[in-house]
Amino acid sequence: MYAHWETVPTRWKDNDVYGHMNNAVHYSLMDTVINTWLIRTAGLDIHEGDVIGLCVESHCLYKASISFPEAVRVGLRIGKLGRSSVRYELGLFREDGETVVAEGHFVHVFVDRETRRPAEIPAPLRAAMEKLVIDE
Repeated sequence: MYAHWETVPTRWKDNDVYGHMNNAVHYSLMDTVINTWLIRTAGLDIHEGDVIGLCVESHCLYKASISFPEAVRVGLRIGKLGRSSVRYELGLFREDGETVVAEGHFVHVFVDRETRRPAEIPAPLRAAMEKLVIDE
């Protein structure tokens, strides 16, 4: 179960020589959906904000092939929300929303922009994140 969904088109250049989406593109799609949500919905100011999120861990489990010109349905949820860190969990699906292409996660640690030391997730950002926490 995912709390936020986005549909992302594949591009011609996403296919590799084997005719399917290259594995690095899976990571790029996950990173893009997370950061689009952070900026547009949660209000993260990537240019002037006091804190920034650094990716300290990522993982992807590949389950099926997909290729251009298919679109990818990406589901996003938060599996763990800490004081300064968050684990985003994602599912990549075919356009039908049923066939799982890949499952993955990213862990961000929020740090002070200047010192790069861990910083508490700001209240407005945390409030938005709490809406994506799914208890299964």
